[in-house]
Amino acid sequence: MTKTITAIKAMEILDSRGNPTVRVQVELSDGTRVAASVPSGASTGDNEAIELRDGDKNRYAGKGVLNAVANVNDKIAPSLIGVDVSQQASIDRSMIELDGTANKSKLGANAILGVSMAVARAAAVSVGMPLYRYLGGAGARRLTVPCMNIINGGEHSDNNVDIQEFMAVPLGAPTFREGLRYVAETFHVLKSILKKRGLATSVGDEGGFAPDLNSNEDALEVIIQAIEQAGYKPGEDIAIALDSAANSFAVDMDGHYDLTWSDTGKMSSDDLVTLGKDWISKYPIILWEDPLAEGDWAGFKQFTDQLGGQIEVVGDDIFVTNTHYIRQGIEQGVANSALIKLNQIGTVSESIEAVRMCRDAGWRYFISHRSGETEDSFLADFAVAMDGGHLKSGSASRSERIAKYNRLLEIEQELGESALYYWK
Repeated sequence: MTKTITAIKAMEILDSRGNPTVRVQVELSDGTRVAASVPSGASTGDNEAIELRDGDKNRYAGKGVLNAVANVNDKIAPSLIGVDVSQQASIDRSMIELDGTANKSKLGANAILGVSMAVARAAAVSVGMPLYRYLGGAGARRLTVPCMNIINGGEHSDNNVDIQEFMAVPLGAPTFREGLRYVAETFHVLKSILKKRGLATSVGDEGGFAPDLNSNEDALEVIIQAIEQAGYKPGEDIAIALDSAANSFAVDMDGHYDLTWSDTGKMSSDDLVTLGKDWISKYPIILWEDPLAEGDWAGFKQFTDQLGGQIEVVGDDIFVTNTHYIRQGIEQGVANSALIKLNQIGTVSESIEAVRMCRDAGWRYFISHRSGETEDSFLADFAVAMDGGHLKSGSASRSERIAKYNRLLEIEQELGESALYYWK
């Protein structure tokens, strides 16, 4: 029996930074009622779909989303009432056409994504399937390796560290449950090491520690120390992943950089590639996201040409989960992996298409949360559905991050002996 949409209603809620975001509730003809909440980024690419903010300085310093909420209630909802909820791609396409802009700036990507996520969840509930199986099919059974953010820098903290994320990756664990334990234990050991050094153990936006360190390389050294003191072997049990978010220290987005920890502060694309070679030779780094800025395609390609055979080179701001840019990246060999963020592109079906493009090209794809998150665990199901093998969802602190990890534990338990867990 066809299940149709009978009601769509949005509201303004707060995300993990205390800023407004959109929550959308969808009701179906069979009585199903679900909701989905939209995340928000701080370190964003210029070509991301537009997150509609009100701009009214008298409310939330201009960050309110009442206009996006109104767009859901007054424009999107009337166009989707009576539509078959199982038609995800068609529903997403109709919202894109209703918006009519290339970057979803009229209705807002936050408005459109809230509906898209809620529709997917409602469809899954209505047929009695977990969301990961509804989106990924009967074969969806691979748990993601958690790339846990344990030190924050860049735009996700107020410290002096330029690199935005230092992640611990439990690639040597036998199961997701054990992998999560490996990195959670390392996180807590890291806290004790930082305390002994008299450093701050407060956390950044994504829950990683945000101390002032002697250098970015000092962060790598202290992580290796934490891995070893936790009883694990660096590079065998736990490796390291990085997100430079190089836009944040790029002077012109085209090959010139200014890093606070460098003696001179000034670096070129060549310098960053040399730095990458040095670090990869010294530390068990297996993934590096946004090592160059989004406009520095030549530098990005140079980095991939020289280091892509050893590690996963991920494009985030350079691709923004947009198949137009991912296609160019594939054709030019700019990276070998793309970050996938639902709110960067604005619909579930477009995110799935970005994954499909990566898979068809033999690229990897790295499923990701945003720095401004909610307790919604949609991302955990989406990661399993996409069979990507690895996910970043923040640290072993802050409940909006833990919600995703706990949902993955539930999925693993549900899958039982059929669950898979491996890096490649």
